[in-house]
Amino acid sequence: MNSHVDLHAAVDDLAARDLHLAKIVRFRGRPEPFSRPATFQTLVLLILEQQVSLDSARAAFDRLEAAIPGVEPVDLLGLSDAEMRAIGFSRQKTRYVRRLATRLLDGRLSIDALASLSDTEVRAILTESPGIGPWTADVFLMSSLGRPDIWPVGDRALQVATAEALELAEVPDQTGLTDIGERWRPHRTAAAQILWHGYLAGRNRTIPTGP
Repeated sequence: MNSHVDLHAAVDDLAARDLHLAKIVRFRGRPEPFSRPATFQTLVLLILEQQVSLDSARAAFDRLEAAIPGVEPVDLLGLSDAEMRAIGFSRQKTRYVRRLATRLLDGRLSIDALASLSDTEVRAILTESPGIGPWTADVFLMSSLGRPDIWPVGDRALQVATAEALELAEVPDQTGLTDIGERWRPHRTAAAQILWHGYLAGRNRTIPTGP
């Protein structure tokens, strides 16, 4: 779901049948598509975004891009551990992106091939790489492959946004959020974007659209 037309149609459908989502759309407007290219660079950025602020992840990615323009796997493998630390990669994330680059170069992973696979197959293949868990795979499915019914229950912002929108007494855990999301099939990607939009707009933040 990378086009404005597809997203807006799904948003309109959800708003017509769910008062909670309709309220967000009414006060915040429709969300813009959260779209990133289906590339190695996007997966590196997603790994950087794990458990840190979006701003710090973007700053580290920008330093990486300055060091190796284009951020190609072979060039990343040419950086030393010290250079990776100076850019902003932890030891663990350095290991993750090196393993990812190696898998791409030796042919065990083909990002281009993912587009023809099911959501389940894409998750299984991506999560074979250390550092790519369900959250990273789901965000890649949503933002890079345009899948319309992805619901990243491990996303803390989505958990909080759902609690706020539905006026819940407690923030749902992953199991609870899974159950809640069933009401928004087959447009759970659009539902997540509406909820993120309301959450981030209320905090004067925006969802990134790079790299």
